[in-house]
Amino acid sequence: MSYPPIDPASSLQRVTATLRAAGCVYAEDEAHLLLAAARSADELSTLLARRVAGEPLELVLGWAELAGVRVALAPGVFVPRQRTRLLVEQAAARARPGSVVLDLCCGTGAVGLAVALAVPGVELHASDLDPDAVACARLNVEDTSSVAPRHPQGTVYEGDLFDALPDSLRGRVDVLVVNAPYVPTAAVPLMPAEARVHEHLLALDGGSDGLEVQRRVAQRAGEWLARRGYLVIETSERQGPATVALLADAGLAARVVRSEDLDATVVVASRGLAA
Repeated sequence: MSYPPIDPASSLQRVTATLRAAGCVYAEDEAHLLLAAARSADELSTLLARRVAGEPLELVLGWAELAGVRVALAPGVFVPRQRTRLLVEQAAARARPGSVVLDLCCGTGAVGLAVALAVPGVELHASDLDPDAVACARLNVEDTSSVAPRHPQGTVYEGDLFDALPDSLRGRVDVLVVNAPYVPTAAVPLMPAEARVHEHLLALDGGSDGLEVQRRVAQRAGEWLARRGYLVIETSERQGPATVALLADAGLAARVVRSEDLDATVVVASRGLAA
């Protein structure tokens, strides 16, 4: 289906109506963003057509925002969810200037960057298994010419969880922040098309019970945490007790933190300290 070119100076109502007809819930907000992003009538027509065809708004725009930090996106890379603000808040509350912060399963790098923005002076590291995510995170975290305004920088590694990290980080991580995939395999086909069609399965599938990657993180977290370090991990409300249990099995004291406003759940854990 094709759409006629739309003059960027044309009425907001016209763009909004097109988005609303396509089922976009926040049509007017999206129209503002598309109008601001387009540099020409042809480009606006292209962006609008992509959005109406079902591409995530963030991918159409080429960026996403989380907790005050804007990051570049690339096709297939996990789009930061607004509920993940709770993960950022809980991690930032436990970081201090000079803290070593590790963003594991980092995707775009947005979580680690948001923590570093909230707590200036942290030493930021991030890693992911997906090469596309690593390339995106390096653009956001390491590249001094990436999305403006500039944010705190760090180092990004590619590999499977802790295997990606230099040994120099072992036992030094003050805040380990993790947004590992936690959707059970059988539930992935039930996810909205924006996620299951446009994001890599690797970023969504958490195994048969959704806890496979979390379990692997828990088993080795103790090696990498500093003596008074914290692990902060996103999960679901339903899975929260199971996440606590697997962390307890790994020798960590853990508790659930829930935000009804964000519809978000995280678990905070530590080495036998009050989490």
